Amino acid sequence: MHLLSDFDLTRNEIDGILDLSEKIKADPAKYGDAMKNKTLIMLFELASLRTRISFEAGMNLMGGHAIFYSIEGGNFTRSETLEDGIKNLNKYVNCIMARVLKQEDIERIGSAATIPVINGMTEVYHPCQNLADLLTIKEYKGKLEGLKIAYVGDGGCNTANSTMIGCSSMGMGVTVVCPDHPKYSPSHEILAKIEEHNGSEITVSHDPVSGVAGADVIYTDVWVSAGMEEEKKKRMEAFPPFQVNTKLVSKAKPDCIVMNTHNKVDLAKQPIVMHCLPAHRGYEITDEVMDSPYSVVFEQAGNRMWAQMGLLLWLQD
Repeated sequence: MHLLSDFDLTRNEIDGILDLSEKIKADPAKYGDAMKNKTLIMLFELASLRTRISFEAGMNLMGGHAIFYSIEGGNFTRSETLEDGIKNLNKYVNCIMARVLKQEDIERIGSAATIPVINGMTEVYHPCQNLADLLTIKEYKGKLEGLKIAYVGDGGCNTANSTMIGCSSMGMGVTVVCPDHPKYSPSHEILAKIEEHNGSEITVSHDPVSGVAGADVIYTDVWVSAGMEEEKKKRMEAFPPFQVNTKLVSKAKPDCIVMNTHNKVDLAKQPIVMHCLPAHRGYEITDEVMDSPYSVVFEQAGNRMWAQMGLLLWLQD
């Protein structure tokens, strides 16, 4: 089985991955040989701090091995096609994780692979991030079903897509709070696929205050991602009203969460704030929120490793 997009997972399958991730995190030593003699190849067309290190560290903790291979520039090898390169990897390793610029390329990798393929991020989906997000929310809130998450910012980006798909699959209410512009809003295609996938209807709001009202979780991401440099000026004009600051967080549910460690309050009874990182402090999120007791941002980042360890083991079964 491959994980090429969040649509590849049912609610029961996500439950299974999260359950395994929780068990590994609770007792890592028990799984110290779980990936013994197994090798993960990590293909990167775009560099990443969290994705590379969390996968590599996770494989090491389970007794396996991870190989980093850069495919920046689009050339898999000197002259082979992408498909031919993958057919070679089928003979050498047990799993492929690929972080590529285009969803069509991860689909091509999946079509040529006879071993599991994991989407480490494309321009359309970021499923590993959502698994970590769900694990974090469940840890702090004790459940997923019935919670409301407000995704604030660029509603048309990959993280927003994965948040909508994964969270709605788990019975969460999802509101995307974004500027009133087609490029910054969820695509009609994604919304239709979500309804077909799990029967959920996503709420889209262009008013930050009403959009976060009643939220258990507030989630944000950068306003300008890699590859959007030409759009930076327009984006920096459109997104400031959607900054996650203390005033906006105060409009959420009294027990909402923002995703920082060292929390001194009972976050099961407080709202939490999340960010998939890297954060541009002072833009999409303020220092006051990022470093607040209700921010769980760095625990969320840490859970990338545990969620991916669970996913790797789950895919090997």
